[in-house]
Amino acid sequence: MRAERLLSLVLMLRNRGRMTAPAIARELEVSVRTVLRDVEALSSVGIPVYAERGRDGGFALLPGFTTDLTGLTVDEATALLASSTSADTAVLGMAPAFAAAMRKVTDALPEAGRTAAIRASERILVTGSGWITEASVDPHLGAVQQAVFDGVRLRIRYCPRDRDAAWRTVDPIGVVSAAGRWYLVALHRGDERTYRLSRIDEVKVLDVPAERPAEVDLAEIWHRRRTRFRAGMSTVSATVKIRESRRDELAALVISVAECHADGCHSDGNGWCRAEVEFGGSSHAGAVMWQLAGDAELLAPSALRDEIRARALTLSARHG
Repeated sequence: MRAERLLSLVLMLRNRGRMTAPAIARELEVSVRTVLRDVEALSSVGIPVYAERGRDGGFALLPGFTTDLTGLTVDEATALLASSTSADTAVLGMAPAFAAAMRKVTDALPEAGRTAAIRASERILVTGSGWITEASVDPHLGAVQQAVFDGVRLRIRYCPRDRDAAWRTVDPIGVVSAAGRWYLVALHRGDERTYRLSRIDEVKVLDVPAERPAEVDLAEIWHRRRTRFRAGMSTVSATVKIRESRRDELAALVISVAECHADGCHSDGNGWCRAEVEFGGSSHAGAVMWQLAGDAELLAPSALRDEIRARALTLSARHG
């Protein structure tokens, strides 16, 4: 706990300049005596904190003092930089501040680590929206991710939906985490493909350089492939009643929210709202409604409502 407080003290002095002991104490929620002891401890390990007396006095760092205070490894910095590709900060109106923070994280890294982290982060995309969501743990993620970073080919045994598993050699472009699932974006015989990691049975990392573009915009690739996937789906329109506290989750799970209002919902003023949405078929609708449980109700169409009801009754009887 004290180490964290000492680090916070140095960061405060570096970012804000001179501060009085009472101001530091209020910020760190400690006593002035504790601040004085902390300053003495910093000085004893060579961090040049000095005191200025007088009306405008206080504690400050010697001019020009810099050090790597982040303590970030390349892997930790990569994780932070990759998270900046998510749309969440833009939704929250924090994109400019988040971008500035990421620049500071990058600047604080040593030159070699900075280059490695930036290059690696360009090959990772973390987003809250996917196609059909379901959390998963993928045993081959580490090997696939390392091949992406190293820029080498992969030999994967992949099992597509409704087809037998088959081996294929791919040039990995990047990895994407979308709504709890991991995907590999790669080139197969020169064509861009997306592979869900949970459907990869075996992985062999080849000692052969991948033939892929030197620079990529993984967010643009993901958006393009996701749009193409959705365009080829047989969707079903539905009306859903949802608790307002979970309407953002509904929007992330469905194919689209068809309403043109700012939040896509009509509020009833009692904590519930109604939305016109599109599902990727009846199975997708059932999975989404099951996940939302008692916080949502599918109102229409009646055929889809009956199908979900029958599914719930069957499951209830099986576990009764």
